[in-house]
Amino acid sequence: MSRRLKPGEYAEARAFVAVAQARSFRRAALDLGLTASTLSHAVRAFEDRLGQRLLNRTTRAVTLTEAGARLLQDLAPALALLDNAVAAAGAPEDAPMGTVRLAAPRFAIQMLVAPAIERLARFYPHVTLDVRTIERPGDLIEGFDLGIQLGNEVAQDMVAVALTKPFATAVVGSPGYFAAHPPPVHPTDLARHRCIGCLSGPGGSLYRWTFERAGETVTLDVSGTLVTDDADLMLHAALTGIGLWHGVDHIAQPMIDEGRLLRVLADWSPTYPGFYLYYAAGAPLSPAVRAVVDVFKGIGRGDHRATSAGL
Repeated sequence: MSRRLKPGEYAEARAFVAVAQARSFRRAALDLGLTASTLSHAVRAFEDRLGQRLLNRTTRAVTLTEAGARLLQDLAPALALLDNAVAAAGAPEDAPMGTVRLAAPRFAIQMLVAPAIERLARFYPHVTLDVRTIERPGDLIEGFDLGIQLGNEVAQDMVAVALTKPFATAVVGSPGYFAAHPPPVHPTDLARHRCIGCLSGPGGSLYRWTFERAGETVTLDVSGTLVTDDADLMLHAALTGIGLWHGVDHIAQPMIDEGRLLRVLADWSPTYPGFYLYYAAGAPLSPAVRAVVDVFKGIGRGDHRATSAGL
């Protein structure tokens, strides 16, 4: 930046960075504990001070202008350094501190990140975990310290740490659905069923359902009245009798135990690698990143608390 921030501009700059990173006034407002209108006013005031439009706003999306993209690139690291400096001033000596950025798919956030938050707050109160939902992170995205993905296929310069056991797939439907449709006994029977389509392949293609038993593999294109990339909507549709859901047994099991879902084709369910935490190899991890890794490893082992043991 070519000039210093005036006192009121610090909050405005933080508001701009939050919205720019979230690409949403609503999500950024939730992150900061503000109303969307307050955040919008702060960003507008910041733009007026700079004499530059930083964000393009429509009813459907928030995008960065060229000037906004340049400013975000410079401003986000500077604000992170400032936050870390403020945190360090009030932290005990040698305590892990700072912001750790994590990319993970939604299911991993629900299963692993949610319990990690409580442990981090309890044992590492000066570490901030910045979590972003990325369904297919692949190689660690620039600007992130850690990632979570299914399987341990990572680049040679990455380290992968197992967090969960392998998953099995599950096909489930509601009791009401099966009251009107005979349960399938072979995967090919699914051609006569309403199946909930999942958009998760490359480029958002429709996921093909795969089954295995005794060396036989069956892969199917399914059809139904719903196609979506939203996992919560798929599960809701299955619970309300819209169709059959094909997903991970860990998610469905509580609802199967409660009788809200019935599982079919269980003997045809293949298994897949579980979740892995991954990060760049070589350079030593910062104390804050090391603390987060320790917490996730503890959750993966089923420990009741995090430890500060080294890697």
